[in-house]
Amino acid sequence: MKRRRLITTGIALALVLAVLAVQGAQEPRPTEEVGELAAPLPIAPRVPSSANAPTPTLPPPATAPKWMKRMQPGEKPPQFVLFSFDGAASKEHWDRVLPISRRTGAHVTGLLSGVYLVPDADKATYAGPGHRAGYSAIQFGGTRQDVANRIAYLNEALAAGHEIGTHYNGHFCQGDDPGVGRWTTADWDRELDQFFAILDKARAQGFTLDPAAVRGGRTPCLEGDWGQAFPSMRGHGLAYDTSHVSLGVTWPTVQGGMWEFPLPEVRVPALGRQVVMMDYNLWYALNGAKDEPGPPGEYARIVLDTYRSVYQAALNGNRAPLVVGNHFNEWAGGAFSEAVEKFMEEVCVREETVCATYTEVIQWMQLQDPVVLEQFRRMPAALN
Repeated sequence: MKRRRLITTGIALALVLAVLAVQGAQEPRPTEEVGELAAPLPIAPRVPSSANAPTPTLPPPATAPKWMKRMQPGEKPPQFVLFSFDGAASKEHWDRVLPISRRTGAHVTGLLSGVYLVPDADKATYAGPGHRAGYSAIQFGGTRQDVANRIAYLNEALAAGHEIGTHYNGHFCQGDDPGVGRWTTADWDRELDQFFAILDKARAQGFTLDPAAVRGGRTPCLEGDWGQAFPSMRGHGLAYDTSHVSLGVTWPTVQGGMWEFPLPEVRVPALGRQVVMMDYNLWYALNGAKDEPGPPGEYARIVLDTYRSVYQAALNGNRAPLVVGNHFNEWAGGAFSEAVEKFMEEVCVREETVCATYTEVIQWMQLQDPVVLEQFRRMPAALN
């Protein structure tokens, strides 16, 4: 069980915003069993304003969609929306997302926790840095048949053009020490070595995910000492991270040799407060993360209205890619899954909007004039 606690962050020039806890914390086991909640975890630091490091590059797509092209002078970029799901192991939720993606043409990113590919009987083969063998804060993958079934539906997602990144393995956050926020580069190396070793075993069982296609991820609870983590990520072939937080919707930047796609801190219109736009944060803002559904339909409506408001701000503003961070969960009666699925249904069919993976957005950025991209990065953040 992961522990969480709530803190606030300060913003320069006397602008101080109370921000709510970043999820990470209680992820459902692949069987969808959710345990008792603990206190929230601290928020990740905001993205630094600048950093000097080489820009990672990715190979171009084998088949390019029509929007995968260089912008003409004066042309606006597509409004990218990046739906990403931590854990990414629930068949129930893939079974809902895949039909929506087929109807709308959306591609999403599942950030897979490696331990969900490890049968319970083999859990002793995993030892998180500083932790005993056979221990994971989010348990393991169930029976061998559970893992075989999981490989089959993840293969279906890959075949449909969706991306699988990494959510690492044991999900060790602050309070489950040593948490990822205290890990050294050597610790991250050990964790990523084990992630790819788990992937190799799954490939031997028919998993079609090419290790070279794992190009980024999100850290547990958005924690990490980035000076320690990024060298390991680069060394394992990763090109992007999506664990930081920005005030409003901002363009990806290169930080420490990694593309950083921050989660936006946004205004929730119904609450009149700023919240990191991730499902757990929104849940905590609504009712303190109590496992109660609230008035029928109210939580889903509030979250959907927030998504719509932020999307409109980005579309009419800097056109920065909008990162929608979620989990496959049924918190508060499924309000957050309902909201994100409805938003995907309505936004991914809109003109000028592209619901894409992180890899696809990087591939698109590689086609653009760097001077033009820098002009977009210098635009004010999109604030709803």
